[in-house]
Amino acid sequence: MTIFSPIDDRSPIILTVPGLGGSGPSHWQTLWEQSRPDTHRVELGMWDAPHRNAWVTKLDQAIRQAQAPVVLAAHSLGCLAVAWWATLAGQTFGTPVAGALLVAPADVDRDSAPAELHAFRPTPASLLPFPSVVVASSDDPWVNLARAEDLARGWGSLFVDAGPQGHLNAASGIGWWEEGQALLDRLLDTATERSGTVRNTAEARSLLAVNATDAAQAHYLGNRATRAAQNAIKSTQARW
Repeated sequence: MTIFSPIDDRSPIILTVPGLGGSGPSHWQTLWEQSRPDTHRVELGMWDAPHRNAWVTKLDQAIRQAQAPVVLAAHSLGCLAVAWWATLAGQTFGTPVAGALLVAPADVDRDSAPAELHAFRPTPASLLPFPSVVVASSDDPWVNLARAEDLARGWGSLFVDAGPQGHLNAASGIGWWEEGQALLDRLLDTATERSGTVRNTAEARSLLAVNATDAAQAHYLGNRATRAAQNAIKSTQARW
């Protein structure tokens, strides 16, 4: 499977979850939405003045309306919306959300966080009920790398260090973000079997640790990414 391969009725629905201000025409989320018919944006509304409960309700509606397993591709504050949804929804592992790619999660708890983010405090720290990957940049102004890794550990996510690429948005100049596509592709293969059946907890997380690490090694920073991914596997496996 590739991110641009033909889809069938067994494929998960990909829902993008933007952050504060939404995602503009050059953002990777927008470009992915345009690239394949099974990828849709969750219209959370109130993009410039987000309200946690309203965003979580909109996300829940989009997930419940999907007619297939859902894989979320969230960015920045959208990652917090996903974490809050997971905390409040009480889903069993892998259904209806079968996986999530969580990119550059905003640190809403830091003292300098804009007032628009305060409604999402405190950041949920519970294990997510689906396999997930957190990707963060080493020079992101919205979250430092150590904090992003802490979030991944709390959520039970595989952590990927993307190197110095800012907030991993349009301003980062990553365009279609092929590295992210590779990670999403591995997550899609991890989330469901070829038959369309959602994998169980142990199988999904074990496969994700292997698959996402392979993708990260192929795209990010050579040996440094390999070491970071291996360390992430050790820390997340300890929690699983």
